Amino acid sequence: MADLPARRGGSMLGAPRGWDPFERMQELLGFDLGRMLGPQGTREGGFVPDFEVKETQDAFIFKADVPGVEEKDLEITLAENRLTISGKREEERRDEGDRYYAYERNYGSFSRTFTLPRGVNADNVQADFKSGVLNVRIPKKSEEQPKRIKVGGSERSEKAKA
Repeated sequence: MADLPARRGGSMLGAPRGWDPFERMQELLGFDLGRMLGPQGTREGGFVPDFEVKETQDAFIFKADVPGVEEKDLEITLAENRLTISGKREEERRDEGDRYYAYERNYGSFSRTFTLPRGVNADNVQADFKSGVLNVRIPKKSEEQPKRIKVGGSERSEKAKA
């Protein structure tokens, strides 16, 4: 039986204390795993609104929290089966003489694209913007909505016996 390597520096496999395997992997592969797992369209230090996407029986509903964004700075496009919502939040003017104790708000442009399933009614899309929340409703085509089929086998079998 082979001997296992001795633990040195308080970590397994002889790695020095404080060594982070994820940090090393990111260094070797040349990318930041944390940024890859973030929301689509993020930029470091940029503005990325939160979205809620849901499907109802007759529509797809998209809601985005976009406080501080002007309606004129929003753009919504639907091409083929791809919905793109873009916009920007302008940075407020800062005076040189002002002293900031915290400056944590994000500004900049954003763009999010969502791929929709087939069967949406692109001619009847509705969008409204109220209190910093954007709502986009994309109805489904009526032929794509599920149809309930009534089972009538018991009545037919009774009539067939008579």
